[in-house]
Amino acid sequence: MIDGREARIAVGGDGTFAADRLLDEAAAALGSVGVPTPRVDAELLLAWATDTSRGAVQARALTGGAIAGAHVERFRQAVARRRTREPLQHITGEAYFRALTLAVGPGVFVPRPETEGVVQFGIDALRGTAVPAPVAVDLGSGSGAIAIAMDTEVPNAVVYAVERSPAALPWTRRNVEAHGGTVRLVEGDLADALPELDGTVSVVVSNPPYVPDDAVPVDPEVRDHDPAMALYGGPDGLDAVRALAETAWRLLVPGGVLVVEHAEPQGAGVREVLAARGFRSPETHVDLTGRDRTTTATR
Repeated sequence: MIDGREARIAVGGDGTFAADRLLDEAAAALGSVGVPTPRVDAELLLAWATDTSRGAVQARALTGGAIAGAHVERFRQAVARRRTREPLQHITGEAYFRALTLAVGPGVFVPRPETEGVVQFGIDALRGTAVPAPVAVDLGSGSGAIAIAMDTEVPNAVVYAVERSPAALPWTRRNVEAHGGTVRLVEGDLADALPELDGTVSVVVSNPPYVPDDAVPVDPEVRDHDPAMALYGGPDGLDAVRALAETAWRLLVPGGVLVVEHAEPQGAGVREVLAARGFRSPETHVDLTGRDRTTTATR
């Protein structure tokens, strides 16, 4: 069952189902409830259901390949869940971030593609230091995406991940352990984290909660499933930015770099917060879609 009716899919004599028609019907069912990328989601769900890749699913559909009945049942159940606007990543249990495959689920913020560009600024700053083992801190780590990316892509760095949510921490820990366990995970608040590192950190990166309290997201995947602690940042969305500016000022060495993710309209506000704290050269950068996404500044 995909949309309450038996799927109208050609069935082979051996009990298999045509991959292309299976995907077509699933994409139509997902599109009918407003899923933004129905065909992509259908392909990814079928890849998950068959324990293969999206590319393998596409090839099978293109060449008239078939899907075994047991896999089809798993796929149909997954499509039914996605039709309720449950996040794709909660169904598959995975989110892709740069070269990483991260475990995600209820209680943790699902990392977004735009954050891949944010962390690049932190990686570049780490690679540009003359320190043999530069220290980096990810404040509000969630899934651990930023911290693990810095750790795996800058092997000489010493990376700390700070997370306070009891619901998110098991996911952070699981992902850190899955990728070698070299990130130093700390349970704590970004507002007062790591006093023992004051004045020793080269790079601080954060994707803080920055949605204004009254700006409830429209997408059900975000509104109903991402944890509120990771979304909302006070009346103007910048409460967490103000807190992390204080923490970063305390942690960073002179010349150290702060990297902050934010929403498109918030670049000027973030720059004002950082400049008021004393950071030099606050600059806002666009993401791949041309939207203001990242602000950097120097201690």
